[in-house]
Amino acid sequence: MSRDNSGDSESGLTRRHYVAGAGSLATVGIAGCSGGGDGGDGGSGDAVEALHGWTGGDGAAAAEALEEAFNEAHPDTDLNMNAIGGGGNQNLDAVVANRLQSDDPPGSFAGWPGPNLQRYEGVLGSVDDVWEENGFEDAMVDEAVELHQQGGSYRAVPLGSHRLNCLFYNVSVVEDAGIDVESLNSTAALIDALETVSSETDAIPMTHGMSGTWTTTQLWGAVMLGENGYQPYMDFLAGDGDEAAVRAAFERTAEILENHISEDASSIGLTDSNQNIINGEAAFIHQGNWAAGAFRNAEDFEYEDDWGFKTFPGTEGMYTLHFDSFIYPANNPTPEASKTWEAFVGSPEAQIAFNQFKGSIPTRTDVSMDEFGPYLQETAEDFANAEYRPPNLQHGLGVPSETMTQLNEVISSEFTGPYNVDAATTGFLDAVSN
Repeated sequence: MSRDNSGDSESGLTRRHYVAGAGSLATVGIAGCSGGGDGGDGGSGDAVEALHGWTGGDGAAAAEALEEAFNEAHPDTDLNMNAIGGGGNQNLDAVVANRLQSDDPPGSFAGWPGPNLQRYEGVLGSVDDVWEENGFEDAMVDEAVELHQQGGSYRAVPLGSHRLNCLFYNVSVVEDAGIDVESLNSTAALIDALETVSSETDAIPMTHGMSGTWTTTQLWGAVMLGENGYQPYMDFLAGDGDEAAVRAAFERTAEILENHISEDASSIGLTDSNQNIINGEAAFIHQGNWAAGAFRNAEDFEYEDDWGFKTFPGTEGMYTLHFDSFIYPANNPTPEASKTWEAFVGSPEAQIAFNQFKGSIPTRTDVSMDEFGPYLQETAEDFANAEYRPPNLQHGLGVPSETMTQLNEVISSEFTGPYNVDAATTGFLDAVSN
């Protein structure tokens, strides 16, 4: 994986795109926590508590591998990996907010950088020394360097990079349907393929878990990119969305959700939805490439033989960017141990241990991909060669958490069946322009 040389204008992660709305900081629930420096009385002899949300499937295996690697590298520093389950980090975020509100911060917590950090304005400590001492600015991809800063200081360290514009499929099901997956180069072609699956097989055309709203917001983001292209998507994130483009994305998404998902979609989540691919009960799924981590951990389910990957139709040449990171709270209870942990998170050992099981790739540019298998090796090549790396919509990089909450509320009220394209279009445009 090589460093991006395209410049800020092509990566799409310029300051103007993600600082919009900084005047109304999303600090609800944590206002009582004072911030500033490192603080705290804890030393290197205390156990660092690291909160995270990886409790099932790919996440549990990756977290276990990360913990084992840390314990091997730092036997004199105790680590308490505290898992908080729940889709899309929602439960984890709530626990973190409560802990910060109560002046009881953990040593570190998993989260997303970029605009997502705005919710923690004033309550994060600096890890500038960790970045400097470990040479992270030279080792990390450019976007990671930019997006882990707030107020002129580094507040977190990246662990891995996920890709969001992914379409995964069960090889046997699509072959039974007679579909040439590589020919799917538009959202219209995808919908035609879903119709073919429906007519030629008994499988679910596209499995989609809707027990939470985030999966639909995420799907809309992929369709928005695939239907309209990079610049209209970026304009939308910046609060200057074109109504026709937003409406077209909702119309395509409604076609999928009204006609091509399972009857029990509203009652299942990501894990069960992904299992439909593994069990051969569904043809396609749109997810981030954490889905590939689950596939890797499934028994007798091999890449290319049993499951495959296609860049989400219409988004060829793009890598929709997402980071998993560990954030460093101010008034840290174990500052030295927590910084030992933060430094480890950015190390080659940590990024190899975690990402090969999580279905993600290292954010370091100097890590060998030999241990990652063919799918993630291809993902790293796609990252290096991408013309555009648009920030994801749902997971912290594209819009602040406050805006993301508003978008999910629009999905919940207007786009979970029936699918009100007009109201959803207006709601999305209003959310990003506030």
